[in-house]
Amino acid sequence: MIDGWGRKTLEPLLVSLARWLASAGISANAVSIAGLALGVGAGAAIATGHFWLALVLVLLSRLGDGLDGAVARITGGTDLGGYLDIVFDFFYYGAVPLGFVLYDPGANGIAGAVILFAFYVNGASFLAFAAVAEKRGMSTDARGEKSFFFTTGLAEAGETLIFFLLACILPDQFPVLAYIFAALTLYTATARVLLAARIFR
Repeated sequence: MIDGWGRKTLEPLLVSLARWLASAGISANAVSIAGLALGVGAGAAIATGHFWLALVLVLLSRLGDGLDGAVARITGGTDLGGYLDIVFDFFYYGAVPLGFVLYDPGANGIAGAVILFAFYVNGASFLAFAAVAEKRGMSTDARGEKSFFFTTGLAEAGETLIFFLLACILPDQFPVLAYIFAALTLYTATARVLLAARIFR
């Protein structure tokens, strides 16, 4: 929901950083890999109780996620780059909740399973929609230039970032935050399925 606003707000900074990275010979795929490493590091930091370190790593990881596309638009994007970008995103989306489960399985296990279930359903609705949209030749620039069709929703990358940051700041409240965000995520998936039912008939 806030991704469009965030992209427009941060785009000048991302473009400047991307130009510097491209001039230094750093590829978009290298930025994607760095972002993945930072995201996995955030999950590991959470699992070991280093929540403020995890917060910094989450922010840096998402900076990398924005930068890889900006670099690709300068140096030339590839299908492999688009593929790695989405796969690494889902890797990150799983690593952070898993970190909370590993940190305290008794308190966070069920909530972690619920949010991962919601992410799984939402991811499936998102990728399946993109596949059918590609088959039909549909396109959109609602979230900028992407490698595949991006459907918008209530719970997107920006909202997920806020959820993760709040969980790092208030780790004891992870179960409550996870249940709330799982509901928003499942609402987004349901809305996407209803949209598909309307336009893919």
